[in-house]
Parts: sequence; structure tokens; C-alpha cells
Amino acid sequence: MSEELLELVLEEASEKMDGAVGHARRDFSTVRTGRASSALFEKLTIEAYGVEMRLQEVASFAVPEARQLIVTPHDMANLEAIERSIINANMGLTPSNDGRIIRLSFPALTEERRRDLVKVVGGMAEEAKQRVNGVRRSARKELDDLTDDGGVSSDDIQRAEDQLDTLKDEFIGMIDAAQAQKEEELLEV
Repeated sequence: MSEELLELVLEEASEKMDGAVGHARRDFSTVRTGRASSALFEKLTIEAYGVEMRLQEVASFAVPEARQLIVTPHDMANLEAIERSIINANMGLTPSNDGRIIRLSFPALTEERRRDLVKVVGGMAEEAKQRVNGVRRSARKELDDLTDDGGVSSDDIQRAEDQLDTLKDEFIGMIDAAQAQKEEELLEV
């Protein structure tokens, strides 16, 4: 019974840490690299049909060349709302519309802007690491509660804590790798 409880705590911690890594990767994808990507618009919403909707729900995206993104509304009535939303998002992009599609040209990033974006990614990575450490603290507390309740030996708890630390290190390593990859992408000219 006690082994199952320990495994359950470790499994739950692993799932939550994995979620933190996934969240960090999604956050990294929203940072503009100078290349066209629809990931920049994942969190963008527009007013359509009287409700707030995500841009991905009302339009499709195409990348005809590396620095150009084409947004095609499913309903042409939403064209102006989409264009207004992109302008209001303040991404440094100026949309041009021909009545059917919205064309976005991504300018090359300056060296200074690239360095700023690396700092932003570093902040996102730090937040993700704090989430992972928070999950570890939470799981450690659960393990301590199992010790207090009895039925679980201190050796088993120590082994579980060691496994928990190994898990934490593994997931923080994944965050570091994703951060390094994004920084390399940002600094690539």
C-alpha cells in the first residue's frame, strides 16, 4: 500500500512537471523571431459574431515565404476585426489587406531587439523552472505527510525524495534545452 502511495505522488509530480515544460515551450513559440509563424497569434482574440473568439477559430494561416504570413478569414465580414486585432496587439507588424486576405510582412530583427527577446525567453524559462520547483515542494510536502501518518518507512520516503529530485533535474534540463534552442533561433541572422 505504501509503495503505491509513493508511486502515485511521484507520478502526479511528473505529470505536473511535464505540463510546466509544455507550457514553457508554448510560451517560447509566441516570441517573434523574424520568421513568420502563426504561433504568434495563438493568444490573440477578436470580436466576431458578438463574442470574443480566438483568431485561429475565424481564420486560416499560410506562410508563402519565410518573412510573410497570410491570414485568410473564413468569413469576409471578420476581415476588419482581424486587422484591427492585429494592429492592437502591438507586435510591430503592419497588416495590409486586399479585401480578401491580410498580408503580414515580418521585418528583420535588429541585434538589440534580438538581445531583448533573449531576455524575455530567459524570464519565461525562469518562471517554468519555478513551476517545476513548486511541484517538487508540493510533492515533498505530500511525502512528509505520508511519514507523519505512519505506514511508510523513512528509507522509502528518502528513496522517493531522491527520485523526486532526479525528476526535477530532468525537467529543468528539458526547459534549459528548449530555452537554448529558442535563444539560438533568436540570435540566428
